[in-house]
Amino acid sequence: MSSTDLMHSKPLQVEKALKNELGQFFTPAPIADFMASLFTGTQREWRLLDAGAGAGALSAALVARICESAEPATSIRVTAYELDASLIPKLRHAYEQIQKKCERCGIDFSANIFNADFIECASEAIRRDLFSRHNCMFNSAILNPPYRKINSDSRTRRLLRAAGIETSNLYAGFLALATKLLSASGELVAITPRSFCNGPYFRPFRQQFLETMSLRQIHVFESRSAAFSRDAVLQENVIVHAVKCREKPKSIVLSASSGKPGASVESRSCKYTEVVAPHDPASFIHLVTDRTEVPIRDQIASLPASLSDLDLSVSTGRVVDFRATDFLRQRTDKRTVPLIRPCHFDNGVVQWPAMRERKPCAILDIESSRDLLVPRGYYVLVKRFSAKEERRRIVASVYDPSLVRSARVGFENHLNYFHANGQGFDGNLARGLATFLNSTAVDLYFRHFSGHTQVNATDLRSIKYPTRRQIVAIGAKARNVSLDQFTLDNLVRTKFF
Repeated sequence: MSSTDLMHSKPLQVEKALKNELGQFFTPAPIADFMASLFTGTQREWRLLDAGAGAGALSAALVARICESAEPATSIRVTAYELDASLIPKLRHAYEQIQKKCERCGIDFSANIFNADFIECASEAIRRDLFSRHNCMFNSAILNPPYRKINSDSRTRRLLRAAGIETSNLYAGFLALATKLLSASGELVAITPRSFCNGPYFRPFRQQFLETMSLRQIHVFESRSAAFSRDAVLQENVIVHAVKCREKPKSIVLSASSGKPGASVESRSCKYTEVVAPHDPASFIHLVTDRTEVPIRDQIASLPASLSDLDLSVSTGRVVDFRATDFLRQRTDKRTVPLIRPCHFDNGVVQWPAMRERKPCAILDIESSRDLLVPRGYYVLVKRFSAKEERRRIVASVYDPSLVRSARVGFENHLNYFHANGQGFDGNLARGLATFLNSTAVDLYFRHFSGHTQVNATDLRSIKYPTRRQIVAIGAKARNVSLDQFTLDNLVRTKFF
């Protein structure tokens, strides 16, 4: 949406549309104060970066904390970036109030406000190895960066690449640039979506960030909406506190709260290696905030087999509706085969067709559609998406060829499917694998490193599995038996742990 389009909308629509366009969500005061409380530095001269400053809530909260410190600073220099011109007057007013507070405390305060694109300015500075307008490095940074995907061919993506940063979302770009602008031992506190903790898209960012920065505390909001309830933000958010140094601490603090004002904060100290495994090539970040769930994490992590050890692979369903429109059919006939969607999951087994079909449930089986299909056989399907507050994140179901008689079958793109080199595999292995994936233990383990509702094939490859023999044994016990969750969990616990 262009700025011209926005000018012709109603005021409330303008505000909401502009927030969406900029990926902008303002920080509530209690969260800003909590973020400010995480800084541990006692430096006398603060050089603070507030990128995506909004109306100044974050830097104002930190300065208030500094003023109240037993050993207050001698000077505070704030550099603030805000792209939304309508917020600049509010930001100036906030800093005028901050300056008065600092004067009362005997602290020399100054602020440079830039109504500019932080990514453009910072990437230019990094390319020149000089923060061009300020000629200094920051010893602290506090951020609530914008959340928005970056197109692969956009100018923003090119600017970040030129600065040595590869990421697909603005918030990770902001964090990566801020870390580059921090001086040695500089502190960063940021509130972001949790999605960077796992998955292939954020892997380059994770590896770069974890190599440069030393995590000290990560705070998890248990509710997906409470922290930013006014803005209807549904991402699961975390607050990250990190220090710029390569040496990692022995321990890290993990904390959690609902995100509602006045909510209690539960925290625990754990080994750094529990959060970031030292030899994990994907550099996943595991957040086990409840100490009672630590044994579950350890049990899954200690399982002996990888997916390749089982001679299995997992892929995303090949049939994308808008790309396969010419092949899709609402009704079956002699030329079609089943098209399986999430709506066909029924208590761990695929039931096709479903009682009520809203979308095409069949696909043509012709030469030009053959690449979208797989041959008859047993497969295990996992939903790629779940509702934002759904009880389970991983939902698996067995495709049993005896229930759906067809030489071939199509799996829609909202599903992941386990296969053996593109083919089906043993029925007991399929039933045992689905039982394992549907266990509470696996679901909890997955939630420890994934803060979004999407289950990627890469995530399923990263999980450790029992041996093939163990899985087949479970599948034989689960054969033709409808298991309630308690019985399923007890079966998995008895056989695998």
